[in-house]
Amino acid sequence: MNNLEQTLSIIKPDAVERNLQEEIINEFKKNGFLIIKQKKIHVSKIEAEQFYKVHQTKPFYNDLCTYLSSGPIVVMILEKENAVLDNRNLMGATNPSEAKEGTLRKKYGISIDKNSVHGSDSVENAKIEIDFFFKD
Repeated sequence: MNNLEQTLSIIKPDAVERNLQEEIINEFKKNGFLIIKQKKIHVSKIEAEQFYKVHQTKPFYNDLCTYLSSGPIVVMILEKENAVLDNRNLMGATNPSEAKEGTLRKKYGISIDKNSVHGSDSVENAKIEIDFFFKD
């Protein structure tokens, strides 16, 4: 049975600032992801607030939105079997210091806030997040 999924990936401002996009994209490709669509954008604080609305009651919400809108990001639609879970595993723990060796956040993340990458946490959220950035 084919379980082809799509997930959203964001290369966050700290990684774009350090010019790590190609390295990170190559990691996705090495791990069997197809990049269906990709674009470099700069979101406004309001767009970041809409994107992270699910976290609006959390104490880190404002900082998260400020950070996402602080510089250019690269948004991508990744596709493969079990894309959501495989991407979560490839990214590693939210806090880079707790992430496993070889994961993107261990390799590239600076801190729990500047952890270089975002990925959808469920198939349902992947669809919502993809639509957010890639509405036709």
